[in-house]
Amino acid sequence: MQEYLKLIQQASIVKQNSYSPYSKFKVGAALLTNNGNIYVGTNVENASYCMSVCAERSALCSAISAGEKEFKAIAVVSDCEFPAFPCGACRQVFVEFNPEMDVVISNGKEHKIFKAKELLKDYFELK
Repeated sequence: MQEYLKLIQQASIVKQNSYSPYSKFKVGAALLTNNGNIYVGTNVENASYCMSVCAERSALCSAISAGEKEFKAIAVVSDCEFPAFPCGACRQVFVEFNPEMDVVISNGKEHKIFKAKELLKDYFELK
C-alpha cells in the first residue's frame, strides 16, 4: 500500500478539477505505468449523460495518447463515505490492458486494493 500513496495523493489533487455539475460526484484517478510514469484524469460530465467520461478512462486515454500501453496500477479517489468502485466500463478497459493491474480505491481515509480481474469476473476478451 505504501507505494501507492503517491497515486492516491495525485488522484485526490486532480479530483478537484472534476467537471461534475449534475451529479456533484467528483472523482480523480492516477495511473502508474510500468515505466514509472503517472498520468491523471478526472470525470467530465455532460448534460447528455452517456457522453460523460469517467476519471479512470480519462487517465488511461492520457497515458495512451503519450504512447504508454503497459500499466501497473491505478488509484481512484472519491469523496464517498466508503471507497467507490469503478464502473463496469472502466473495469473492462482495465483488463484490456492488464488483468493483473492493481486497482486502488480510496476515499482519502480508507484504501482497498484489488486486481483488475477480481473486479470483473469472466471479463470479455477476443481470442
